[in-house]
Amino acid sequence: MKKSVNLAMVSNTAFEAGKAENLSQYDISNALQTTLEFNELISIFCSRIESMIPHSGYVYSNREFSLEIKNGVFTKHAYSHAFKIDQQPLGELKLMRNHQFTEAEIELLETLLRYLIYPLKNATLFHRALRMAYMDPLTQTHNRASFNDTINREIRLAIRQAKHLAIIFLDIDHFKTINDDYGHDCGDIMLASVAAWIKDSLRSSDLIFRYGGEEFVILLSDTDLADAELLAEKIRAAIERRIMTYDMNTIRITASLGVNALRADDTFESFIKRADAAMYQAKKNGRNRVIAAR
Repeated sequence: MKKSVNLAMVSNTAFEAGKAENLSQYDISNALQTTLEFNELISIFCSRIESMIPHSGYVYSNREFSLEIKNGVFTKHAYSHAFKIDQQPLGELKLMRNHQFTEAEIELLETLLRYLIYPLKNATLFHRALRMAYMDPLTQTHNRASFNDTINREIRLAIRQAKHLAIIFLDIDHFKTINDDYGHDCGDIMLASVAAWIKDSLRSSDLIFRYGGEEFVILLSDTDLADAELLAEKIRAAIERRIMTYDMNTIRITASLGVNALRADDTFESFIKRADAAMYQAKKNGRNRVIAAR
């Protein structure tokens, strides 16, 4: 006995399914317009596609901003997609689950991923502009505005998580004399060189800021006073053993450093004031030395 098929019903079901898919994609597109933060974009996208492409976890990586955003359960089966527009990489998203993605799911996923490209591009442009606003162009370090924003956040985080936080203030010795004797071009080269030498001594989690003029600040998360003092001495020695040549002149460079660690009752002002005072004490004591606040 043959079964009769109601073509009108099949056609209507297909139409409703397509309509529902279009509505879901419209919903995804709208939701992705609400933020310029990478972690929020990826979270929104992955949650909105969950019903269409079930997955247990995801990883988004972006080399330009040193990002790796992870969430969920990570398994051996995965689908990866590298985003690129106008030859500009926008990161890579990997979706994971405990069984393979079907060809139909991959085809649908590749369609859905298109909705993520322009939001990622907008986020990239936004964070590039933000990075430029927070960077000192001469030394390629973070600037004073970035320091003011970052240190308040790091203090709150250290207190909440009961973790150490340390800070180093560094001032190049006799910098005004060098500017006066050899000119500001020489001074600029020296500032950029010292910044590079400091960076060579730091961990990836450490942050360096140009605080003003010839002064730098280094913020050390999860670091106590003793370890911060050791790092400061390492930086001091690295600067001292370098010799800079400018216009046939040999110039020796030294720096004075003050070190401080966060205390339970510290405010923003008290935390940096002790480090700054320690640095000036290092200068008073003869320069080219490290003084730790006690």
